Amino acid sequence: MSTTTWLKQVVEVEVGAVAHGGHCVARHEGRVIFVRHALPGELVRVLITSDNGGSFCRGDAVEVLRSSPDRVTPPCPFSGPGMCGGCDWQHASWGAQRDLKAAVVAEQLQRLAGVEREVVVEPLPGGHRDWRTRLRLAVGRDGKPGFRGHHSHDVIPVDHCVIAAPHALDDVLDRAWRPGSELAVTLDSTGKQHVTEIAPAQRRGGRRPTPGPSKLRRGSGGAVERAADRDWLVRADGFWQVHPHAADTFARVVGEWAACEPGDHAWDLYGGAGLFASVLAAQVGETGSVEVVESATNAVRDGQRALADLPQVKWHVGRVEDSVTRAPFTDRSPSVVVLDPPRKGAGAAVLDAVAARRPARVVYVACDPAALARDVALLAGHGYRLAQLRAFDAFPMTHHVECVALFTRGD
Repeated sequence: MSTTTWLKQVVEVEVGAVAHGGHCVARHEGRVIFVRHALPGELVRVLITSDNGGSFCRGDAVEVLRSSPDRVTPPCPFSGPGMCGGCDWQHASWGAQRDLKAAVVAEQLQRLAGVEREVVVEPLPGGHRDWRTRLRLAVGRDGKPGFRGHHSHDVIPVDHCVIAAPHALDDVLDRAWRPGSELAVTLDSTGKQHVTEIAPAQRRGGRRPTPGPSKLRRGSGGAVERAADRDWLVRADGFWQVHPHAADTFARVVGEWAACEPGDHAWDLYGGAGLFASVLAAQVGETGSVEVVESATNAVRDGQRALADLPQVKWHVGRVEDSVTRAPFTDRSPSVVVLDPPRKGAGAAVLDAVAARRPARVVYVACDPAALARDVALLAGHGYRLAQLRAFDAFPMTHHVECVALFTRGD
């Protein structure tokens, strides 16, 4: 381990392959540098921004000496070294962005699961700008809203955002807010704007507050979202896909791969407000059943209201790893299991319980390639092979990518 820190030094490097997390890998004097704002094959000068003296450090490309043919001028003036940390790939063409994400998914599958697979990241409708319908902003000490820098508490004030859906930030960026607070902004499917101001004390408490009259500035009554051929009334500051075409796209793919028969029994784990449960319920019909597990009580309430016409959907509030080892889950084995876990993935405890019930198919929705790859390996240990994989650019300009995977038993 090196005892010398390179912090704030500038070094010249040739940039190597893309890595998970919105950066590329370079090497200098035997050490690895994770470089942001660069592209594979470029020659750049890198300002070291983080160095703990170990085998690697982090830095920003502050000067491009030889550029990639995929490089473009970032469309946002707040994108770049030391600026807004929300977008990772504004300096790459949209096609190159998807290629970079595809390379990351393929690399994670190969390295963590031993699976060799060609990956194509598919675009969603609407292009790579003006798409984000849910945003989280921070408010600086001066009361001005903005976005935080990469791995930083600094608030970068902005007067617009190129990935925000049109009108999402109307009357938000040009006014003063409570210093230190956060703003949850949603533009729902009807075009209605919702703005929730979250005070600093509530943020420090580690939980999301229930908006009251003094918190909900406009758009009270919940956000209306449209997906899977029905309307959903959900919390404006709760979870829903941030791309307007994502929820419907994922529901369609999950339905195709679940392929339940009338009378089947299915599980929807990490079910949220029941988007995938609605699709499964339509397939299993009145003679079948769908068991949904979700830990967020607000999401369950939203789902129970939205799916009140589907009595075959049964709701369970709690952690998935606890619920799947208790009745009624131990009473009957499902033919299909759908999982949409958080960023860390499902993990061994959940997948052990799922595999023990021997469903014919497992459909897995993943927002993190590394977590997906780890769970691919765990399922392989139980005899489930990765039969299908689709990846979607549900977060253009950023390093995030959404995958939907189908697993089938090898026997």
